[in-house]
Amino acid sequence: MAGIHITDIEAAINWWRERKPSVDGVTLAPELRALAEVYALMVYYREDEAAEQGFPPRAWQAWKAWYDSTPDTPCIAICSTSQGDALCKGCGRTFEEVQRWPEMTPGEKRATWRRITLQGHAWRFNRYAERAAEGAAPPAGGREER
Repeated sequence: MAGIHITDIEAAINWWRERKPSVDGVTLAPELRALAEVYALMVYYREDEAAEQGFPPRAWQAWKAWYDSTPDTPCIAICSTSQGDALCKGCGRTFEEVQRWPEMTPGEKRATWRRITLQGHAWRFNRYAERAAEGAAPPAGGREER
């Protein structure tokens, strides 16, 4: 099972800080407190990932709320794996990742997103960045599963 990277926890913390700012500069909203506890332990133990399985329930709910606000799939509807490429030129995922996407856990999906973002070679990050920006939000009816 995939882990949740510390940068995703940071992103979730910042997302919650915008939605539930501290009223006095000290007190944290329950979602922030739950995520901050996980984050602090990761920093203390010098871990860059926390296991998805066994994630504290309140922290998981807070992280999952942030996750649900992000685009589900990196797909930009230019799939070269259907043409036989092992790595999609459009989104950067492997053939297996494209095929397994609907059954992947949130942690597995975020690990894939992290890898393709760090690599930055897929067309979604350069040649077709405007297409990726247009599809940045999930469809109104729910998350895209491709």
